[in-house]
Amino acid sequence: MVRLILIGLLSGFFFSSTFVLNRMMSLGGGHWVWSASLRYLYMILLLTAWLVVFRGTAAFARTLGLFFNHAGFWMAAGGIGFGAFYALICFSADYAPGWIVATTWQFTIIATLVVLTAFGRRFPRRIWLFSTIVFAGVFLVNISQAGAVDPAELVNGALPVLIAAFCYPIGNQLVWEAKTGHSRLPDISGSELEHPFVKVLLMCLGSVPFWCLLVAVTAPPPPAVGQIVNTALVALFSGVMATSLFLFARNESKSGSQLAAVDATQSSEVIFALAGEILIIGAAPPNALGVVGILVTGAGLVLFVRFQETLA
Repeated sequence: MVRLILIGLLSGFFFSSTFVLNRMMSLGGGHWVWSASLRYLYMILLLTAWLVVFRGTAAFARTLGLFFNHAGFWMAAGGIGFGAFYALICFSADYAPGWIVATTWQFTIIATLVVLTAFGRRFPRRIWLFSTIVFAGVFLVNISQAGAVDPAELVNGALPVLIAAFCYPIGNQLVWEAKTGHSRLPDISGSELEHPFVKVLLMCLGSVPFWCLLVAVTAPPPPAVGQIVNTALVALFSGVMATSLFLFARNESKSGSQLAAVDATQSSEVIFALAGEILIIGAAPPNALGVVGILVTGAGLVLFVRFQETLA
């Protein structure tokens, strides 16, 4: 379990680049639609290249076969878990600093438990308690900085993220349920799905119709060179490295409690995003209340680990 937690924290580090770079692109005048959609174009190119080079064209052909055999499922899972989720995250970057987006995103800790419960998963009461402690910690970080932000921006930046907090676990859980067997979902089990990069590529491909529709509806102006470069970095650090590590940790989870613990490690994004904004954008460091919030978040994660050890 400790190994899964460490992998989850590493993915949180790479995930945090999303919030910092998206805020940089927003401040530079980049349209949020391109910040969102270009990331997944790069991810498809990067993951396809990796698959062909390291596993061969046959493996790539099998992956495409998995996609087209269940195209409707992958469009649903990818459209919700990657498309709607990230479009809302990028939209919020126009209204709030990255640390606010990252902090509000931690609502996904609670949202994930709701989603897992809806799929029939059950947890000991302590799991809910530990999740609440983690969320309380990141809430304190948010409150510690809220006085320096316009209230309207705080609301406009927070509401889309609250919706995104449900979209991401729904998409991921659809894949997990279909892979492990669910009466109402197609059987997508197979050796190729054991590799997290393949799973990410399939969800990226599934999100393509969503992005095409979004670009057609919004008709954004062409992206600037800086936005093209920054979205490539987000695709590499957050889209490929972080997502693959996160899905790997989830794939290694053997129970609903372990899934919840891995998902909770994503609260570390707040700390990493705040540090990134301080170092790169020049944001103010956290005050005493913010430090308390960080410590409370860490305490919640430690409780997750210790509780899992008692079950071993």
